[in-house]
Amino acid sequence: MPHDPEPGAHDAHVAHVGHGAGHETYTHGHDESVLRSHRWRTAENSAAYLLPRLRAGQRMLDVGCGPGTITVDLASRVAPGEVVGIDREPAILREAEDVAREAGATNVRFEVGDTYHLDFPDGAFDVVHVHQVMHHLADPVAALVELRRVCAPDGVVAVRETDFGGMTWYPEVPELDEWMALFQAVTRANGGEPDAGRRLLGWAQAAGFSRVEPSASVWCFATPEDRAWWAGSWAERTVGPGLGEGARAQGRADRGDLERIAAGWRVWEAAVDGWCSVLHGEVLGTP
Repeated sequence: MPHDPEPGAHDAHVAHVGHGAGHETYTHGHDESVLRSHRWRTAENSAAYLLPRLRAGQRMLDVGCGPGTITVDLASRVAPGEVVGIDREPAILREAEDVAREAGATNVRFEVGDTYHLDFPDGAFDVVHVHQVMHHLADPVAALVELRRVCAPDGVVAVRETDFGGMTWYPEVPELDEWMALFQAVTRANGGEPDAGRRLLGWAQAAGFSRVEPSASVWCFATPEDRAWWAGSWAERTVGPGLGEGARAQGRADRGDLERIAAGWRVWEAAVDGWCSVLHGEVLGTP
């Protein structure tokens, strides 16, 4: 399996922070260890549930596009249809533009955008795609209402979210239990919902979609190469600017605690029978 994913984000960059629904902070931050994971993502490994619905000429919006790897891949599948990627971080969008340029994707452009207040008319897109954004939002239903607004009546809104509570690993490492509890607590204090995957169906129903098709899929890390990447990414983030700083700022852990938890990821990495699966919920919503 290729190596570079991470639950939470494509997105995972949140295309909005500070909506009236409540304070929101992007738990992962924008450290290089996070961006490496976002760059791994493709339509194949992160949006397979959507691919059968794509066709040439469709207009598409990719919300929380991050460095643009999924966006550019999707753009190749709907060309010559126009694709717009939005994110809140201008620096990330510059990287996305580079990715598009290197891929020769001439039908995609990137803009700074706000998930709750999209600067597009009603029904502007045939496909609205969102990967790992909702679990960072304080009001995901309001966001889905806005995504439904900009989707054509015969179009589709595609949303995929991690369900951290459904993440499993073997062998048992006590520090990883601590990591899970810490991530859940910090994310909720930041205004998000780490177990978003299981809630997508209910959120989409509350947002008023006429039809919702639910599904689920997983990422799996079990080869030595994949374990090294997965453990390394989370070990860095546990002590880094996103999760680590957030945990310290909230008074949930000190530096020693975080270093011990990070070391637990290395213990898991070294297990020859090490396994980790990351559950995702998915919905295809018809406006």
